[in-house]
Amino acid sequence: MKKVTIALSDRTAAWTRARAARRNLSVSRFVRDVLQGYVRESRKYEAAMKRFLSHGPFKLSGPPPYPKREELYDRPLLRRRRRSVAR
Repeated sequence: MKKVTIALSDRTAAWTRARAARRNLSVSRFVRDVLQGYVRESRKYEAAMKRFLSHGPFKLSGPPPYPKREELYDRPLLRRRRRSVAR
């Protein structure tokens, strides 16, 4: 196992210590577990993406049943969000 030194901001270090303490882990073990989880999820994502892309392109049959762009962006929910973001 390799030992690594990392530099963290005070805020990040405090958050990390608190999370490790909640799980009754050392900071080192907590960081290792977080990184291992990230690697595991990243590998799962890559495998799923490769499976999906391995099927290749396919032709759509018939006219697309998709709504027009204007219909999508004319919904009240999107109008509300757009106004709140603009402020």
